[in-house]
Amino acid sequence: MSARSPRLLALALVPVLALAACTPSDGPDAEEAATEPETATQSETATEPEVRQGEVHEPAEASTVLGGTSPAAVATSTSQSLFASAPVVVLAGEEDLAGQLRGASAAVALGAPLLLTGDDAGLAAEIGRLGAEWVLAVGAAELPAGGAGVAPDDGASGAGEDEDEDDAAGSASGGPVLVRAPQSDDALAEMLGMNAGGVTSADTGTEITHVAALEPGAFTPLTPGAAAEPATTGGEDTAADAAEAETSTGGTTGAGSESASPDSETGTLPPTEPAEALAGVAVLTSGEAAQVAAVATARSAGAQVEVVPGGDPRATSETVQAIAALEAEHVVALGDAFGDAEAVAWRTATAATGVELPGGGQLVFPGKRYVALYGTPSTTALGVLGEQDVPATVQRAAEHAAPYAELTQDTVVPAMEIIATVAAGQAGPDGNYSNELAVEDLRPLVEAAGEAGQYVVLDLQPGRASFVDQAAIYADLLALPHVGLALDPEWNLGPDEVHMVKIGSATSEEVNEVVDWLADFTRERNLPQKMLVLHQFQVRMIQEVSEVDLSRSELAVLVHADGQGGQPAKQGTWATLHANAPDIEWWGWKNFYDEDLPMLTPEQTMRVEPMPHFISYQ
Repeated sequence: MSARSPRLLALALVPVLALAACTPSDGPDAEEAATEPETATQSETATEPEVRQGEVHEPAEASTVLGGTSPAAVATSTSQSLFASAPVVVLAGEEDLAGQLRGASAAVALGAPLLLTGDDAGLAAEIGRLGAEWVLAVGAAELPAGGAGVAPDDGASGAGEDEDEDDAAGSASGGPVLVRAPQSDDALAEMLGMNAGGVTSADTGTEITHVAALEPGAFTPLTPGAAAEPATTGGEDTAADAAEAETSTGGTTGAGSESASPDSETGTLPPTEPAEALAGVAVLTSGEAAQVAAVATARSAGAQVEVVPGGDPRATSETVQAIAALEAEHVVALGDAFGDAEAVAWRTATAATGVELPGGGQLVFPGKRYVALYGTPSTTALGVLGEQDVPATVQRAAEHAAPYAELTQDTVVPAMEIIATVAAGQAGPDGNYSNELAVEDLRPLVEAAGEAGQYVVLDLQPGRASFVDQAAIYADLLALPHVGLALDPEWNLGPDEVHMVKIGSATSEEVNEVVDWLADFTRERNLPQKMLVLHQFQVRMIQEVSEVDLSRSELAVLVHADGQGGQPAKQGTWATLHANAPDIEWWGWKNFYDEDLPMLTPEQTMRVEPMPHFISYQ
């Protein structure tokens, strides 16, 4: 709880001072006189204003998304989610950003919800549910039609419970009292019973950040940047209204002042203090200015607020580490950008691990480009990964990636694509025309790459086996956060087919089996997003590519154009594959040392349109 204001402490000290001044030292009436200060003290104590406090509660579910078609709806639903009751609510206009910022400052200081006009029925119902007895209106905000007659719910401490009290809340109809916020920060601070901190200018785009930084029980006035309109008072002379607010109570509008009528629009508020903070509750916001009121309410309730641009807490190193530090038991996400409650739950659980991908954050893209060596450590015949030992391979991968760092503003991540199952000319003991390398043979290179901050993709050439069955063999390696998967349909055979007779292919159904398996695997283990690479140099290699499931955000699906030969032919294949899969967002390009005529330099590779996201060397 916040400390009681200095003015309230002063009120409490009055009886003590009276006692010191009135106690007699001697005389025949000393005994009788000695009882008088005690009576006076009791009388003074009886008139001390009651300090009001709202009641907060944890959300009903561990993960909640508060969507809505309007800022007013999100503000109301946030109040419903976090507050059980509130003696005071703050009200601002839905179209008045300046008023919302000012209202946020007052609401967090009071520990009160900030509601918005725009949904009369919802606003009136929420004021009633909260049992609010006072409404502090900022700017032009007005109670909904008939709002003055909104009575608190039964069981709430509402107006009219003790009509003999001088400070009984509520209008004659039993509803909340409308108190107009003065325009002066000092006057508003006095009304709130506290000192005003320095004024903070919230420039366009930073409003949520400033509101999220407000501390309950402290008044820090927020003012918008030049782009926002100032708060108004419904077309009246704002200076005159401010003066009226400051003078209507004989020079003070502070809580506990007895000279103002409680029915006056420039009247007083009761002494209040924030409720106990909601420990273990985190509120996520996408940072839109439309969420100012909702974020203010979250801070009023003592919830921690984290700004998550784009709505995915895995997106950046900053959001991942912030979520990990919160250790929240309940998460409330504001707005539709976060998806549904299930998505919020597993993405937040993933971010809470604090484990990051090479290059930062827990998403493969955007903001990163990968430069990879291709091959397998078992032989020099299939690429450069088999041409040197593990330390030299890690160093070579870093050296290949280095020139690209100067060619893009994105983070360049060194990588390796390791052929884990190698297409075979013979059926082999298992009859599947594929040789599966042992996990323990691959582990030294995979782990060394991870320690060096490099990404690894395990490539499958399944022959007559299924992609999913072969992927499962490497579950221990895929459980590492920096390891993804690649499917090579060229080497995917039908029941009666053999390699080198025809180019293999995969159906979208086969690909989607892997999508589901790998996405579930990733989610169940709270792993960062995984890259799923689909190799292709002919359109027919991935049948019905438009039906590949791109909806699982546990994965980043990338089509890798790995054709070889002359550059005009390669560029033609690149364009054709793009035209055939317009929904694919991430693309890979392969440079062949010996087969390309000529092999592109890093500068030439980065001039390919569109610029590749994954570049491999074989």
